[in-house]
Amino acid sequence: MTELRTERLLLRPLRLDDAPSYAAMRFNPAVAEWLPTATQPPLDAARAAIGRFADAWRDRGYSVWGLFRDGALIGHGGLNHVAEFAGTEVLWALHPDAWGKGYASELARAALAFGFERFDLPAIFAITKPDNRASRAVMERCSLSYRSDGNYKGFDVVYYDIDRASWLKTRRDRA
Repeated sequence: MTELRTERLLLRPLRLDDAPSYAAMRFNPAVAEWLPTATQPPLDAARAAIGRFADAWRDRGYSVWGLFRDGALIGHGGLNHVAEFAGTEVLWALHPDAWGKGYASELARAALAFGFERFDLPAIFAITKPDNRASRAVMERCSLSYRSDGNYKGFDVVYYDIDRASWLKTRRDRA
């Protein structure tokens, strides 16, 4: 399992002792409205998610990190293989107190670099509900392009992606 540091964040795999903080972030009503509905009580759902993330770290070498700022869990994000799309997704969710500070873009850029540099992934996608303007803005700031509308787990979604060659060109252009 890999830990990364960005300019302002520590990205590390979540541990079971993070479950209460993770549940408080993930099931905050302002966050939960954008994510699939859990069928378990929040703490149980948080523990189950942390277990799934740990399995993905073991099996794929990448998964979802906890986002920590000044020692506090402020969100989650990273890479997630999604069988229904036969690809790898970059994802994020932050506590509302952390919104509007650029943390989602910082995490997304780090996750894209991790996926393309460490795993040579051919492409990485992101999805969100069509009216989630904040997440769409993060996708666009990170050079993902809108591709289509779709459906995932019963939700209407918009699908964005970037391929490795386009990401490398964007990196060169920014340097």
